[in-house]
Amino acid sequence: MEILTNLLLPFTQPILLFFLGIGTLAGIYIGAIPGLSVTMAVSLLISFTFSWDMLPAIALMIGINVGGVYGGSRSAILLNIPGAPAAVATTFDGYPLAQKGEAGIAIGTTVVQSFVGGVVGTLFLGLFAPAVAKFALMFAPRDYLLLAIMGLMLVGSLGCESAARGIFAAAIGVFIGMIGIDMVTGQQRFTFGNVYLMNGVSYIVAMIGLFGMSEALYQMRDLSIYPVKQKVDKIVPGWKNVIRYLPLSLRTSLMGVIVGALPGTGGDLAALLAYDHARRTVKNNEVPFGKGAIEGLVAPESANNAAIGGAYIPMLTLGIPGDAVTAIIIGALYIHGLKPGPMFMTERPDIFWLMVGGMFIANIFLLIFGFTGIKMFAKIVEIPKQILMPAIVILSAVGAYSINNNVMDIYWMLGFGIIGYLFKIFKMPLGPVVLGVILSSLLEQNYRRAVSMVGNSIPAFILDILKHPISLVLFAAIVVMIVGQIRSAQKAAKS
Repeated sequence: MEILTNLLLPFTQPILLFFLGIGTLAGIYIGAIPGLSVTMAVSLLISFTFSWDMLPAIALMIGINVGGVYGGSRSAILLNIPGAPAAVATTFDGYPLAQKGEAGIAIGTTVVQSFVGGVVGTLFLGLFAPAVAKFALMFAPRDYLLLAIMGLMLVGSLGCESAARGIFAAAIGVFIGMIGIDMVTGQQRFTFGNVYLMNGVSYIVAMIGLFGMSEALYQMRDLSIYPVKQKVDKIVPGWKNVIRYLPLSLRTSLMGVIVGALPGTGGDLAALLAYDHARRTVKNNEVPFGKGAIEGLVAPESANNAAIGGAYIPMLTLGIPGDAVTAIIIGALYIHGLKPGPMFMTERPDIFWLMVGGMFIANIFLLIFGFTGIKMFAKIVEIPKQILMPAIVILSAVGAYSINNNVMDIYWMLGFGIIGYLFKIFKMPLGPVVLGVILSSLLEQNYRRAVSMVGNSIPAFILDILKHPISLVLFAAIVVMIVGQIRSAQKAAKS
C-alpha cells in the first residue's frame, strides 16, 4: 500500500504535475535545437534548483530528460541534423521521409514510439531494477570492450551500401575521439602542439558540423530546386500501424533498457543496436531501410527512450550513473541530501517510487506535447533554400559555440562541415564518424582495463574472453557479424 501511495504521489500533487509537464515541454524543444543537449539543460538546472524543495527539483529534471531525448528526433527528421547523439540513427530514414513530404507522419511515429519505449523503460525500472542492476554488474571491462567493437562493426554497415566505406568512416571517428591528452599517461596525442586540441574534440561539435553544416553546403549547390510541400493532415498514427509495429517496438525497447543499464553506454548505442536489429529481422518492409522505412524510426526511437529508464537503474540501485545525464542527476540527488546506492530502495523507497511515477507521467506528457508544433516545425522544410540554408549555418554556429562558449568550436564545426560535404560528394556515410567518436572512449578505456586485469598479456586476455559466458556470447556475435558482412560484400561483388 505504501508503494502505491508513493507511486501515485505525483498524480495527487499539482505542483509536481506542473513541473513534470513544463519540464517535458521544455525538453522537447531544447532537444530539437542542435547544440542544446539534454545534458547541458540538466546541468544548468542544478544551479537553478539548488534552493528548491527536493520533489519539484526532481520532477523538473525527469521531465527535461524524457522530453529532451525525444526532441532530438525533430531536427534529425526535418534538417538531417540530430538534436542529440541518440537521434543519429533517426536521420537514416527520418530525413528521407521529409524529402518525400512525409515529415508529419515521421514525427508522429517518433512521438508514439518514444512513448512506448519510455513506458517500457519505466516498467523495468519499477519492477526489475534490482535484477537488471545485478545483470549489469556481471559485465566486466572486457565485455564493454566487445560491446564497443560490436558497435563499430554495426556502424560499418549502417547508412551506406558499402561496409568497407562504413568501417573506414568509423575508424576516422575513433581517430578523432583519440585526440587530446591521454588519461593514463598524461601525454598529448595528435595535438601537433596546438593547445586547443588538448581537451579533445567535442562529439557534439563534430555532429553539428558533419550533419548540419555539411547539409547546408551540399544543398547550396543547387538553389533552384523548390522545397517539397509536407503532408501534415495526418500526424497521429492509426491504431493499426501502432499494433503492426508493436512487436518490433517491444523488442527494441527491451534492448534499450539493457544497454541503458550498462554504465557508460546510453541511448546512442542503444538506438544503433536497435536499428541494426530492425534491419536484420524485418522482412518484406514496404520501403527499404535508408530510403524512408517507418521501421527505421520505430526501432531507434523506442530504444533510446527506453534507455532512460535503463540508465536510472544503476544510478538508483548501485549509485553508478548509466549515462552523462544520470551522472548529473546523481549529483543533484546528493545536493538534496539523497544517497543513491544499494540501500536507496530500503532507506528512501518513497523517493524511488515517486521517481518511477514521475517518469511515467512525463511519458504521458510526452505523448500529449509531442504532437504540438508539428505543423509549424514541418513548415521549416518548405522554406526556400536561399533563406533556410543560411539559417542552418547560423544555427550550427550558435549551437557549436554554446557548448563550451569557445569560438574555436565554431572553427571545428566549419572544418567538420567541409569534411562532411566531401563525404557526401564521394558517397561516404556520416553516421559512423560521429558514432566512432562517441565509442572511442568506451573502446580505449575498457581495452586498457581489460588487458591490465590479466597482467598486460594479450594471450591471457583472449583466454579470459573465452572463459566467461557473456564475453563468449559477445565475441561470437562479432564473429557472426564479420562473416555476414564478408558474405554480403561477396554477393554485391558478384551482382
